[in-house]
Amino acid sequence: MPTLDRADDVFVLDLGDGENRFHPDWLASVHAALDEVAAADGPRALVTAATGKFFSNGLDLDWLLGHADQHQEHLADVHGLFARVLALPCVTVAALQGHTFAAGAMLSLTHDFRVMRADRGFWCLPEADIGIPFTPGMSALIQARLAPQVAHESMTTARRYGGADALAAGIVDRAVGEDAVRRTAVEIARSGAGRAGATLGAIKEGMYARALATLRGRDG
Repeated sequence: MPTLDRADDVFVLDLGDGENRFHPDWLASVHAALDEVAAADGPRALVTAATGKFFSNGLDLDWLLGHADQHQEHLADVHGLFARVLALPCVTVAALQGHTFAAGAMLSLTHDFRVMRADRGFWCLPEADIGIPFTPGMSALIQARLAPQVAHESMTTARRYGGADALAAGIVDRAVGEDAVRRTAVEIARSGAGRAGATLGAIKEGMYARALATLRGRDG
């Protein structure tokens, strides 16, 4: 399950050491961690990381198949998480040490910056291959955070981007060695910790107003 630690001005949210799928209990733990980050005073920043083979493999499809009556409620909670991180009033950095797929890839896009392992692991939106269309909120998020042609390619071809390709496409900001992923993310986060606060939050709300409205169910 996710855990939250703090080193000086940087909170590090570790999503876990499994596939880190978006199960309701997992989501609740992530939200609880974000509550702590949001309630903190003074300079602060957030690094979201994981341990093991995966950063996140996305939605918990087994849980969804067994709880069809809760499908819409669960997706609303996923959208709420995306909106919350996207507008968080502090610098956020995703440290992608392993496979980052589907909703996990979308979660990475909600962060201000992304650092990916250069030599192993893929970033991928596999929905076109697995027959699951993007929700309007997901589409709005992806298109708000990626260049148009990159969004089109990643959404329609299910391409798996390695670290170098993800860097070239602008999906990630750094591609580094395995042992430097989390350290680099913390360094980026620490450099921006002093900007935490209402002004940064307002800037993000303005920049991503359309995506946020769609994720929050207020579009149109």
